[in-house]
Amino acid sequence: MPPTDPAATAADPAPAVEGWFATGAEPHLIGTRCVACSTYHFPPETFSCRNPHCDSTSLEEVPLSRRGRMWSFAVNQYAAPPPSLNPDPFEPYAVAAVELDEERMVVLGRVANGDDLSALRVGQTMEITVEPIITGANELVWKWKAAGS
Repeated sequence: MPPTDPAATAADPAPAVEGWFATGAEPHLIGTRCVACSTYHFPPETFSCRNPHCDSTSLEEVPLSRRGRMWSFAVNQYAAPPPSLNPDPFEPYAVAAVELDEERMVVLGRVANGDDLSALRVGQTMEITVEPIITGANELVWKWKAAGS
């Protein structure tokens, strides 16, 4: 997605998906919470609560937890097929399912560049970061990194 600022150049990094995460010193995912039943949603919901036992349409935007516990992960040894962006030469990467601390929902994301894939463990604490989808790309995405790394 191109930058929304008309003064921005093609070299300016921009979120790959607007409105799903915030960048800056303390990046975080952006979700919604149902005012009636307190169900959290990610990606953000715009129409109605996804809880099948709730028919509310009153939702509020909320920042989601920056940390969570690794619920599961997979190390991808092969490049994803087009139109996926892949570095050249390809390097294995991990995708992590992280259960957010407060919301208790599981959010998928790639593991940050530089994290030791052989050191990943179910149950370890992960935190959100924002990086280019691949090295050199202008599209920013959220990723999970081992807390304290």
